[in-house]
Amino acid sequence: MKTIAVVDIGKTNAKVVLVDGETFREVAARTMPNGVVNAAPYPHFDTEKLWAFIVESLAALNRERPIDAISVTTHGATAALVGEDGNLVLPVLDYEHEGPQEAAEAYRKIRPSFAESGTPIMPMGLNAGLQIYWQSKRFPEAFARTRHILMYAQYWSFRLTGVAASEVTSLGCHADLWEPRNGRFSSLVKDEGWTGLMPPARKAGDTLGQILTEIAAATGLRPDVSVHCGIHDSNASLLPYVLTRKAPYAVVSTGTWVVVMAIGARPVVLDEARDTLINVNALGDPVPSSRFMGGRAFSTLGGKSGDLPTAAIASVLERGAMLLPSMPEESGPYPGQKARWTFAREALSEGEAQAVIAFHLALMTTTCLDLIGADGPVIVEGPFAANRAFLMMLGAATGRDVLAGGSATGTSIGAACLAAGRAPEPALVSVTQDLPPGAAGYAACWRALADEA
Repeated sequence: MKTIAVVDIGKTNAKVVLVDGETFREVAARTMPNGVVNAAPYPHFDTEKLWAFIVESLAALNRERPIDAISVTTHGATAALVGEDGNLVLPVLDYEHEGPQEAAEAYRKIRPSFAESGTPIMPMGLNAGLQIYWQSKRFPEAFARTRHILMYAQYWSFRLTGVAASEVTSLGCHADLWEPRNGRFSSLVKDEGWTGLMPPARKAGDTLGQILTEIAAATGLRPDVSVHCGIHDSNASLLPYVLTRKAPYAVVSTGTWVVVMAIGARPVVLDEARDTLINVNALGDPVPSSRFMGGRAFSTLGGKSGDLPTAAIASVLERGAMLLPSMPEESGPYPGQKARWTFAREALSEGEAQAVIAFHLALMTTTCLDLIGADGPVIVEGPFAANRAFLMMLGAATGRDVLAGGSATGTSIGAACLAAGRAPEPALVSVTQDLPPGAAGYAACWRALADEA
């Protein structure tokens, strides 16, 4: 029986999860907060703290159940610059740092068009290409020592195996580094002279090699434990559906970011100003996508999952209490709009406030689905799959079937599929539409008010 360890680095939390390769059940997990070091030369991820956590977790979990393979999944918009000695030449930049915007004007003159890369212009450092460009200009001596530009999942695979690789789900994640429709590195890579720094592109499920000898010694893992190339986290959530489900459908991957991906979408012209983009799935196929920082908004607002009082939901729909977009205002389908409550939050009960928050997130998601021409059932993965008010409003607003994924960590299960070489039929629960009849009218009113702003 194969036991797969998934190294799952999210923007908010890092996990190492054991997945049974036969049943695809998570059998054990270790978690730590993923903080940012606010120190020179810029805010960056604490890769050494994460590495210590990964090694310690692999050792502890292996004692519980021997590990046969390792797969890696991470958040996107992150690149690691690795020198000839295998060490970082610069810290791994936090994509929420504004520093790369210093080079934004010059970068716009050299970046690929939206039509070529499927990448919209994004704030902060959310375009990995801009990050790398800024680092090359701001820290030229350090950048000159770069041997490999690695996307984040492949950085951790590299540390486990010593094998450098590129991979399309991360390269194609609003990075300006890949041409989704042509399956090749973008003109930016060529024009900036980075081609030689990009390792060969490998499939997400490819075995890069076995763990390094020193890692086997430090963890107690068998030396023949294989490590797979790795995958961008939203695409990890998508993978079991790509491998088992017939189009059309949409997958809503929820976490710090809510990422909406349409398989078999209706033809639409994507609006790059509204945070739409082309992702690339693990098979290398382009996927129309849209996104907003829904998990960040949920946390900032003090959102809570679980069932809400029926009376609170009915009151919100009757009174028309709403939270209009956008939070945070720098990203998503309503860029630049400042969030506002149509009723003072203090005038609402806690149950009513939680309903407003859930409905807001559902209607933001509905907008994202519309922008990318999504069709067919809507599948929700991750933490929001446990938020019933969110799911019910999503169904009322879209008029389509809503299915909740059975795992709160869909990214880990998806990444495990890479090592297992197959995918299970995802366990889905159909969401019953039992909101009052006024829910569709509430959704229409929210959209009208959001579009007016």
